[in-house]
Amino acid sequence: MNVSGKLKRLSNVNLRTYTMVFALIVIAVFFQFMTKGLFFAPRNLSNLFRAMSITGVITMGMVLLIVSGNFDLAVGSIVAITGGIAAILNVWYGVDTIIAIMAALACGVAIGVWQGFWVAYKKVPSFIVTLGNMMILRGLYLVMTEGITITPLQKSFSGISQSYISSTASYILWGLSVAGIAYGIYSKRAARSKSGFKNEPGYLSVVKAVGGIALASAFVLVMNLFRGIPIPVIILIALVMVFIFISQKTRFGRRVYAIGGNTEAARLSGINVNRYLLVLYIITGLLSAVCGILLTSRLDGAVAAAGQSYEMDVISACVIGGTSLSGGKGTIVGAIIGALIIASLDNGMSLLNVTYYYQNIVKGLVLILAVWSDVAAKKTVG
Repeated sequence: MNVSGKLKRLSNVNLRTYTMVFALIVIAVFFQFMTKGLFFAPRNLSNLFRAMSITGVITMGMVLLIVSGNFDLAVGSIVAITGGIAAILNVWYGVDTIIAIMAALACGVAIGVWQGFWVAYKKVPSFIVTLGNMMILRGLYLVMTEGITITPLQKSFSGISQSYISSTASYILWGLSVAGIAYGIYSKRAARSKSGFKNEPGYLSVVKAVGGIALASAFVLVMNLFRGIPIPVIILIALVMVFIFISQKTRFGRRVYAIGGNTEAARLSGINVNRYLLVLYIITGLLSAVCGILLTSRLDGAVAAAGQSYEMDVISACVIGGTSLSGGKGTIVGAIIGALIIASLDNGMSLLNVTYYYQNIVKGLVLILAVWSDVAAKKTVG
């Protein structure tokens, strides 16, 4: 691709990101008006971010899988069975919280190995493998829990998702965020200058910095008006930073995008495609287990409906966030914005007492529109 083509593609990516942010603002303002001020209430925003952070954890693993040209329909069932294992150990057998959590994480890794083995080494399509495991794991979960709610958890377990960091810690986090935003923009401009590339206008970088700092400031102030930043949100922020680094700054991330762009070319260039796919499924299984732990902690137990439809919400968040279902394209930040859009729709419609059936209709329409916009963007670039 020539330089003008690359610039055009980059422009389309930026436009997609700005469009998503604009759509999120429109959705939030709409629900604020329709709920007569309830949507932006600190308590509701705290609940929204906590709910989004739980599914957002899986979204990062799903992005990388879809970028590689695969996906995982079993994540909801993995969430259920790993959370169920932790709850059974913690409630029925009195096992310490740390050990119960480690067992759940180990289960998530084992499931990732199992799925990755079939997809990478036995060449069974990921749709079939993960669809079958979705049913198998859901059935095992119901057998294990006997279809009943397992509660209450030990306080050390339930406190994971039901606790908040203090106001002082929140402001420290805000300071680190401001420093990170400023450093990120500065280092990007310095790297482009060093490589001989033209930088964007200085005022645009300033606008981005001011906008990012303003958002971070508003977030911390609003969260502190309720009880502080929920622990699951802190966990999500930490994981987002880790996976942004992995996807953008490491050889592993670059090779995942190469596999999604052209699998055969990646194989011929010396990339061990099978091993990378196996690792991606292990990562997704591990993140699904983290989600299972957070969800179980938030609900103070394992419930029969845990994780249901999570796979659809996560895939929708990725697609809305600009991840291409054909592979090779997608970002962690975009997927997180997509997850926030999905969570905002769920939250706003729940505040309006919209039934679950109609919520599914709305989210389905949003997903179709997101895929259509991706197809339209490809035609424009092409």
